Amino acid sequence: MVVPRLVVAAPASGGGKTTVATGLMAALRSRGLRVSPHKVGPDYIDPGYHALASGRPGRNLDPWLVGEERIAPLFRHGARGADLAVVEGVMGLFDGRGGTDFASTAHVARLLDAPVVLVVDAAGQSRSVAALVHGFAGFDPRVRVGGVILNRVGSARHEEMCRAALAGVAPVLGALRRDDAVETPSRHLGLVPAAERAGEAAAAVARLGGLVAGSCDLDALVRLAASAPPLPGPVWTPPEPAGAPEAAGSVTTAPAATTRAAGWGAGPAAARGPRSGPVVAVAGGAAFTFGYTEHVELLRAAGAEVAVFDPLRDERLPEGTGALVIGGGFPEVYASELAANEALRREVAAFGGPIAAECAGLLYLCEELDGRRMCGRVPAGARMTPRLTLGYREAVAGPSLLTRPGERYRGHEFHRTAVDPPGEPLFRWEGGADGYGDALLTASYLHLHLHWAGAPEAAQRLVSSSRSPSVLR
Repeated sequence: MVVPRLVVAAPASGGGKTTVATGLMAALRSRGLRVSPHKVGPDYIDPGYHALASGRPGRNLDPWLVGEERIAPLFRHGARGADLAVVEGVMGLFDGRGGTDFASTAHVARLLDAPVVLVVDAAGQSRSVAALVHGFAGFDPRVRVGGVILNRVGSARHEEMCRAALAGVAPVLGALRRDDAVETPSRHLGLVPAAERAGEAAAAVARLGGLVAGSCDLDALVRLAASAPPLPGPVWTPPEPAGAPEAAGSVTTAPAATTRAAGWGAGPAAARGPRSGPVVAVAGGAAFTFGYTEHVELLRAAGAEVAVFDPLRDERLPEGTGALVIGGGFPEVYASELAANEALRREVAAFGGPIAAECAGLLYLCEELDGRRMCGRVPAGARMTPRLTLGYREAVAGPSLLTRPGERYRGHEFHRTAVDPPGEPLFRWEGGADGYGDALLTASYLHLHLHWAGAPEAAQRLVSSSRSPSVLR
């Protein structure tokens, strides 16, 4: 499979990777190219902007969550039909799990055999950028730094000095001036998701596309992407369970408000189709914007019809709901609105079918969130804390809807809230524990059952458990 591709990286976080990667996707799309967007790591927010820029679902590539053997197949799956792929890195180029190289941007670049464009924040330096780039280019001979884009350049003279210093070190493929107009608003867990900003986010992406188109050598970037060699091997496909019906389910939306939801319902699979399996209702809308594209694909492959609903606005679950998936997002920002939708909260509390919830979903299922009434399915209260909990985890599971005792899962935590449910924690790992589960529920802070490409049995277990007519309302 031949897909021109490049990886957008930086020496450190905050250097401008998202600005350049998103702007590049938009600029290349404006040229008529079909651009496949990808993001290294367990990030949900950047792929939302990538999707706006490219018109295709944003997809994540995380060796820790799905296994390094699946990175190239998942990339091929997402990039089918594309003219070029842009992969945005995470943190600094060589920063991986626990101070290692594993799951770093460099690791993914090697697995994809893709050239790297290094975005360098030039503010406060001139000739020193050459020493910085020289060090990064030579640090790992397996990683090919194919060019540099200078960010936050102060003036024409500043750009000239930086370009002169980099002569003979690396090609300069662009230089972006300081521009506060392209700043994206952020809050306690990073950028505000694109799905919460609607038209404002689309306008911001358009500005980024114009900035990159006017500041970078797009022809040179396309040539660099085309220099990537063929990427042989299989294409990932969502596995179907034994005995699954030939016709997989479809994705529909609940009435009215859900048609405004972004994230879960995005992508070509969102077209309404005939029902052929149990209905799995997936929370969407502004409060629940975090979700991996492959999740819906796995649910459909397992035979489900996926129906997206918005807990902020929809007062009923989708008709015939047999299972619930309540993923990540920012319920703490919308706690008052979620509490006010009493009709849906009561229905979720009384729902007798299987439920998979992670992070934001866990908060929504609690009895309360910072003093505001939630669904009460998890017998505990949730509260905001000043402490950020962040990091990869390798956990051993207890019994629940999706897990079996002793199974090992790889996941990721990222939150500023706390929940202390009673009983034995569902997951344990070195130095920590988390989660609440039973025969119909898996609820945890761990972002692990949300990227089911690394554990496809989770989707199959959920759909299988939702087939009984007794759980349909």
